Amino acid sequence: MKTKRAIEAIPLYFFLALLAIIVIFPIFYVVISSLKNTASILTSTSFFPETITLKNYVKAWNLSNFKVYVWNSIYMCTFIVIGTIFTSISAGYVFSRGHFLGKRLLLALITFSMFISAGSLYLYPQLNIAKMLHLNNSLWGVIIIYIFGINVTNLYLAKGFIDGIPKEIDEAAKVDGCSFFRIFYNIIFPLTKPLIATVGLLAFMNSWNDYLLPMVFTLGNPDKQPLVVGIVSMKTSGESVTSWDLMMAGTVMSVLPMLVVFIALNKYFVAGLTSGAIKG
Repeated sequence: MKTKRAIEAIPLYFFLALLAIIVIFPIFYVVISSLKNTASILTSTSFFPETITLKNYVKAWNLSNFKVYVWNSIYMCTFIVIGTIFTSISAGYVFSRGHFLGKRLLLALITFSMFISAGSLYLYPQLNIAKMLHLNNSLWGVIIIYIFGINVTNLYLAKGFIDGIPKEIDEAAKVDGCSFFRIFYNIIFPLTKPLIATVGLLAFMNSWNDYLLPMVFTLGNPDKQPLVVGIVSMKTSGESVTSWDLMMAGTVMSVLPMLVVFIALNKYFVAGLTSGAIKG
């Protein structure tokens, strides 16, 4: 019976292996190319570099304003992650435990927004609002949009997770005199550690990889550009215009922090996703 099941599973394993190769190959190609020079990338018939060297990473770091770019990305993502965790989990708590007029209608409207893909059309009104607040030329415009723009995925993850927390806990806290918001702060929020990791990681990945919004808000202020925007700007500035080796090295450096964070939080990330799915 086990042998029969193993044979039947061969096509599935083959498909999954093929899918893994398709997903991993571009990343592997970028890493390998970052160890070559531009001539080898464009003309060499050998996939692997003849000699392995890290000089592209050193040159890319020194040639471009990488220290500033990295700091800007860390600065931006830190505020976005903290703010998104608070707004997403508090919104999930309100929709899970709160009772107010129009709750179902508001939740339905937020849900409908998932099916509206306006893309770059959002940029114009967002930029106009940022201009009124004098935030159109800094990363704070991006930070505020990320924090107060409702992410439906995070909202439903938070609501599903909190729905699974027994309501008897709330009732016991009310008997002891806790208010609605004190129950959230002292009881519910400390119980959402896996959810915090999940929402935080999703917020970090989205903000760290975002190019369009930070690019628009830092267009007239290059010193405020985050890492992803700075790497792309290397294509049109200075010595790195035709240096694909430096571009590849810069790309690897931009992906590395996200990979480290994901590996560190992977356990809690999966726990948060599964808890929200099962309890929701």
